[in-house]
Amino acid sequence: MAVSMQLSEFLRARRARTRPEDVGLPELPGRRRVAGLRREELSQLAGVSVSYYTRLEQGQSVNASEGVLNALATALRLDEHEHAHLRQLASQRRRPRRRPPTERVDPLTRDLLRSVGDTPALVLGRRTDVLAWNPLAHALLAGHLDPAAPDRPEDRPNLSRMLFLDPHTRDLYADWERKAQAVVGSLRQVAGHHPEDALLASLVGELTMACPEFAALWSDHRVRPCEADSYRLRHPLIGELTVTQQILAPARSPEQSLVLVTTEENSSSQDTLVLLRGYASWPPAR
Repeated sequence: MAVSMQLSEFLRARRARTRPEDVGLPELPGRRRVAGLRREELSQLAGVSVSYYTRLEQGQSVNASEGVLNALATALRLDEHEHAHLRQLASQRRRPRRRPPTERVDPLTRDLLRSVGDTPALVLGRRTDVLAWNPLAHALLAGHLDPAAPDRPEDRPNLSRMLFLDPHTRDLYADWERKAQAVVGSLRQVAGHHPEDALLASLVGELTMACPEFAALWSDHRVRPCEADSYRLRHPLIGELTVTQQILAPARSPEQSLVLVTTEENSSSQDTLVLLRGYASWPPAR
């Protein structure tokens, strides 16, 4: 998707989500013909002309100043992540889509993955492809898949595809909706940074066509990096447990993510996870 189109859709989505009463505007009599703010109302709040904002929202104007972007962010009540996303979209230029090189895991990252063998851990690429996992992460999150699949670029599992299209993964997350929102929010952020990524565009297109729930979340344009959050899992072998998924950036590959899955100390979830270690071994078969 062209950068200007992403900016246009983001502004329209955020404008539709912002109600006049949320920003202190009086509610006028009569039925409103648009959801959220009118362009005229947003322009007034941001201190820009209606014609200028219209060109910006329609993708006909570029190089919006920092002051204008800050004013729009304030008027739309964007949080820090959405504000950064707005600046990112407004600062980029149109670039042709291209197929990026195959992502690989640095040997030092593999050493780190191996060193935390008692903790479920996996490495995700920027499009949420599983680039590597240790046996415990495989057993916890995707025991129904081939443990060696991440070693074959053409067969690599994709976390987003699994979450929306794989019934095993959907059943695993008791609070699936919240996990889905987090994954889509993170993908939105990545798409803003890499509008030229043809593989990312293909993944988004596939999920949009195949899953109405993904399409609805994607069209909402919420932006949220995945950092750390807790989820309740319903594992087919060990039952229910609550885990925290924390994300770190490997020093050699900052666009990849090292995901560590932990449990609360001295909790029943910690005891449950210990049971799973009997199903996992290192190294995985190749």
